[in-house]
Amino acid sequence: MTISIIKLLPMIVVLIVATGWGVCALYFGDSRISLFRTVLAVMFAISGLLALISLAIPAWRSRLLIIHSVLFIAILVWWLNIRPSNDRQWQSDVEKLSYATFQDHLVTVHNIRNFDYKSEFDYQPGYYTKTFDLDKLEGVDLFAVYWMGPAIAHTIISFNFGKGNHLAVSIEARKEKNEGYSTIKGFFRQYELIYIVADERDIIRLRTNYRQNPQEEVYLYRLLAPKENAKRLFLDYFKDINKLYESPAFYNTLTENCTTTIWLHSRINPEHLPFSWKILISGYVPEYLYENGRIDQRLPFTELQQHVHINNAAHQADQAADFSERIRKAPQ
Repeated sequence: MTISIIKLLPMIVVLIVATGWGVCALYFGDSRISLFRTVLAVMFAISGLLALISLAIPAWRSRLLIIHSVLFIAILVWWLNIRPSNDRQWQSDVEKLSYATFQDHLVTVHNIRNFDYKSEFDYQPGYYTKTFDLDKLEGVDLFAVYWMGPAIAHTIISFNFGKGNHLAVSIEARKEKNEGYSTIKGFFRQYELIYIVADERDIIRLRTNYRQNPQEEVYLYRLLAPKENAKRLFLDYFKDINKLYESPAFYNTLTENCTTTIWLHSRINPEHLPFSWKILISGYVPEYLYENGRIDQRLPFTELQQHVHINNAAHQADQAADFSERIRKAPQ
């Protein structure tokens, strides 16, 4: 009996994984959960359970496994044909997509977000257009935002054009009205992908000054890299930003998120870091950069973290026009 179970173990695992994936795909469906898809998900779960039981009953095995496999393939084909869209009822903070136009070394970025906040959900939307000189791009900074322990962080890249000119880009799930974020839903084509191109007074101040439930702690790291690397990274970012403006794509919790996508963009540079589990466990990205000499190593990492924590400086700067300069005056 034990030998039979061991032989069937790979098939048991495959059945459990395939059934679980199929149930989630049906339940979450195409953007909206409905009673009809919930019923289909339950029926597929029952099909999976019967297929598992059939492994112990040879007379039923082939027929039930074939039926379950056909159902799984049908779900997979349907799921692969779900298409992303730019035409949904979006939440107001992700309603507009940014894009850029190029003329020689000048880049004009359209729809830079700069909301005026009274609280996290009470704000006056605002956008502006600005032209940047790529020859003045001095470097890249990384913001790491924590709200649930050291392992999970949201990472934001900011391009430094000097004299207080900083352009932040946050890679996020684009949510519809009345839609919340779910890590599990993020695996099942529930969200479109968005690059929020924003003024730091918006995207960073929102996190340091207005998000209180839970409170978010923000750390600002200056990346050590040649200016040419920063330029290549910027151009690669805006290649995808312009592509999303024309052709939407899905966000994915694992493969198309705020951190893995940054790493994929970084591969445009010949000195890019190799992939590491610390990229998947995003809270450890700053530590990974430190270990590889991509941020200042003059202090032990734990001490460096204290120096680059910017919440207090951001509270003092608040709505100041030179917000970006003030948060960088904190000890680094």
